[in-house]
Order: sequence, then structure tokens, then C-alpha cells
Amino acid sequence: MIDQKIVPHLWFNQEAKEAAQFYTSIFPDSKVTNTATIHDTPSGETDVISFHLAGYSFMAINGGPHFQFNPSISFFVHFDPSRDQNARQNLDQLWDKLSQGGTPLMPLQEYPFSKRYGWIQDKYGLTWQLFLTNPDGEERPFIVPSLMYVQEVSGKAEEATDFYLSVFNESKRGEIARYPAGMEPDKEGTLMFTDFMLENQWFAAMDSAQFHNFQFNEAISLLVQCENQEEIDYYWEKLSADPKAEQCGWLKDKYGVSWQIWPEVMGEMMINGTNEQMDRLTKTFLQMKKFDIEKLKEAYQGM
Repeated sequence: MIDQKIVPHLWFNQEAKEAAQFYTSIFPDSKVTNTATIHDTPSGETDVISFHLAGYSFMAINGGPHFQFNPSISFFVHFDPSRDQNARQNLDQLWDKLSQGGTPLMPLQEYPFSKRYGWIQDKYGLTWQLFLTNPDGEERPFIVPSLMYVQEVSGKAEEATDFYLSVFNESKRGEIARYPAGMEPDKEGTLMFTDFMLENQWFAAMDSAQFHNFQFNEAISLLVQCENQEEIDYYWEKLSADPKAEQCGWLKDKYGVSWQIWPEVMGEMMINGTNEQMDRLTKTFLQMKKFDIEKLKEAYQGM
């Protein structure tokens, strides 16, 4: 069984290895787990890296300069004083390291919702929200991906999260907080914050009607690891809303969020394959929109 079914996938220009090494050096309980090289892609020779931060799985790719990170998807990092007596000190230390070459989006200070909070865009453009959490509140994981619905999808965070809860198993909504009256341009009743569980993993979401010059893009996608073709077919049918965005297992949903519907066996083949097997595999999957597991296996085996 897969430990983490949904894995954030980070698209870098050429810095994926460097970034993975940087992140694993500053987060606790972290390591690079696998590196594979794919040849003859539209971006040339491409590195694919898997790594864990505080036990949470990420993937990264060197895909060229086509997409840039922005704050529409960020990562909450929860420091809980009830679990770590040095929570505040550790938060400040991580902030200092992420700040090297980075840009604060909200300064590290006290806010109504947290005694210590800051939002930082690091030197690679990835954004992190560091919280000193309320020790009386319900426990949350150390790292939680957060989606911000802006521009034409502002006000749709509740609809979108209801949709995701209907698609994935082992799902439930957690906290929910709505904008009150008088916080224009955000409309009363839209979501100031919610968190929700998909496949036993926590995510967060919010609306923002403020002016933002960014929106969801392919720089951060959510990769769904599938055990069989039935799962691939199911998630593809449920999530894909833009035929033009369908390519190599990638799709976009009706809210603009990018997903990858990924066969678990693909990762195993990429880790264990010879150069010849990888070349055949790459040539085959580059021609696909939705992945066909049997055809991928046949290509890998040279059939």
C-alpha cells in the first residue's frame, strides 16, 4: 500500500536537485529518497527527485522555465508547543533559513490567529506559512498544503473542497471559518479558512478576493499515486476539466488546479530501469494523455 497517496509535485527550471538538498538540510527528519533521469523529453535531459521533509513526501522535476511558483499553493508548517518545548525557537530558525535569498509576504510576528506566524517566499519561489499552533487545538500534521482561490475562482473554495471530498476516499472536513461582513472585497460567507482530509491527508484552502497577479498553474501539481488502471480511469474522469491540459498524466480540474494521475508502478520502473528501458518508457508515455499501465509495462519490457 502507498503511505502517501497524494504527493505535491514541484516544477523547477534546473534547480530541483539543489532545492531538494536545501530543503532536506533545514527540515527535521528529512532526506532525498530517489533520483532518476529521463532522457529526450521536450525539456531535454530531466531529473526527477523524490524527497521527504519531516516524513512528508514531495516530488520535484527539472522541467525548464515554463512555470514559476506563486503563493496560490503554499505549505503550512505547524510548530506545536504541546509536542515541542522548543517550538517557537525552531519556528524562528526555519524562518531564518527560508529567508536566505527569500521574500517575506507577511512578516513574522503575532497575529489574531497565531502567537507567531509568517509567510515567506523562499529563494526558489516556493512559499511557506509558519505557524505557532494553539496547543489546545486539534492536532494537525507538521506540513499541510494550502490552496488559495483567487481571481475568477475566488469565492469557490467551499465548492472546490466539497468537490474534492466527494472524489477521494477517507475524506472529511475539519475547521471552517467564513469572512464576516465588512471585509470587502472578500464577500461575507466565503471561506477565510478551511482544512479538509483526502485519503487521510490534510489540506487547507481559503478564498481571497484581494488583487493578486497569480493563479493556480503547473508549477505545483498534486500527484495521485494509483495502484491500477481502474484508479487511473476513475480519477481522470472525475478531475479532468480541460482537454487542452491533458498530457503525460497531467490534467487540470475545473478550478484550475493541476493534478497528475500517476501509476505507482511507474515510479518503480523509473527507479529500477536501465537506460534502454527508460528510453522506451519515456518515448511511450510522452505520447499519452491518460496513462495506460499495460502499454507502459510493454514498453518497459521491450515487448
